Amino acid sequence: MIDKMFLLLLIVLSFDGSGIGKTVANWGSGSTSGGGGGGGGGGIRGPLHSKHKGSSFTAIFNVKSFGAQANGHMDDTRGYLKATTHLSRYGSSAGWVEFGWVEGLTLTGGGIFDGQGATAWPYNKCTTNSSCNLLPTNAKNFKGSGINIFAPANSPNTDGIHIERSSSVYFSRSLIGTGDDCISIGQGNSQVTVTSISCGPGHGISVGSLGRYPNEGDVRGLVVRDCNMTGTTNGIRIKTWPNSPGQSAATNMTFENIVMNNVTNPIIIDQAYCPFASCTSLAPSRVKLSDINFKNIRGTSSSAVAVTLECSKGIPCQNIYLEDVHLDLMLSGNKQATSSCRNVRVKYIGTQIPPPCVFN
Repeated sequence: MIDKMFLLLLIVLSFDGSGIGKTVANWGSGSTSGGGGGGGGGGIRGPLHSKHKGSSFTAIFNVKSFGAQANGHMDDTRGYLKATTHLSRYGSSAGWVEFGWVEGLTLTGGGIFDGQGATAWPYNKCTTNSSCNLLPTNAKNFKGSGINIFAPANSPNTDGIHIERSSSVYFSRSLIGTGDDCISIGQGNSQVTVTSISCGPGHGISVGSLGRYPNEGDVRGLVVRDCNMTGTTNGIRIKTWPNSPGQSAATNMTFENIVMNNVTNPIIIDQAYCPFASCTSLAPSRVKLSDINFKNIRGTSSSAVAVTLECSKGIPCQNIYLEDVHLDLMLSGNKQATSSCRNVRVKYIGTQIPPPCVFN
C-alpha cells in the first residue's frame, strides 16, 4: 500500500473582482492504511486566518508538522489542532480560527479543535462587566452537523454555538456540553433551524439575550426540534433585557419535540433578564414577543415552577401556544409542578402538566 500524506487543514482561496472568495477546507480527510492510534498533536503557533478581500491566498498545513506519521501503519484521519496559550499572540482583535469574506466553504471529516479555554477564563469579565466586547458573528446559508462541543459546567460565558445577524442557518446532530447556553440565538436572525441537539451540562437553548443594545435586528423564523436537555439550568429559554434602548421583535418561533431530563426551568420566558448582581432599572423590555409555539415538550423538572412566562408589562406577549406539555416534578412525591405567568395570554392545546396558569 502506498503511504499517503494528508493535510490537517487545507485552505484554498481564489478571489474574483467582487472580493468574494471560494474556499475549500479539508479537516483530516483521508487516512493511511492500517488502524490504531495516531493523529496530529501540538498546535499552530498563532491564529489561523482566512480574511482577505480582493486578493489570492493559499495556506497549507502539513499534518507531519503536528505528529502524523504517514507510514502505512498509523491512522492519521483525525487531526488535532490546539490553540496557543500565549494570549498576546492573538493581537487586539484576532480570533484563533477565523474565516471572513469567503463563499462556498466546506469543512469535512473528523478532528479536534482544542481551544484550551481554561487559560483565558480568568480574563472573562462578561458576567460582571456590562460593556464587555461583542464577538463578530454573522453568516448566510450555513449548515453544520456532527459537531461535538465540550467545556466544563463551571466555565464562564462559554456558549457552545452563538448565532447572530445570520440567515438560513441549519445545525443538526450535535452534542454540546458547556458552562453557558448550548446554543444561543442572538439578535438579527432569520430562518434558523436547530434539530437533534443533545445539550448538557449548560444553560439550555436560548433566544437572546435581546434588547440590550441600540438598533438590534428582529428574530424571525426559528425552529428548534427533536432535542434533548439533560441536567441543564434552563431548557428552552427566551430572555430579553428591561429598559431596552430600542424596540425590536422576536416572532414566528417553534420549539417542538423537546425532552427535558431533570432540567431547571424547562420552559421559560424572562423579559426582565439581568445576570448582574444589581439591576436597578424598572423600565419594561421593549422587545415584542409573539407567535411562539411550544409543542410536545416532555420530561422532568428539577424546579417547582416548570413553566415560567414572565413577559413585558410594556409590550405583553401575544399568541403564545402550549400544546401537549408534560413536565413532571423530579423527586416530587405526590407534588405536581406549577406554572407562572405575567403579562401574557396563553392558548393551551392538549395535555397540560403542569396545569395552565389561572388568570384573574
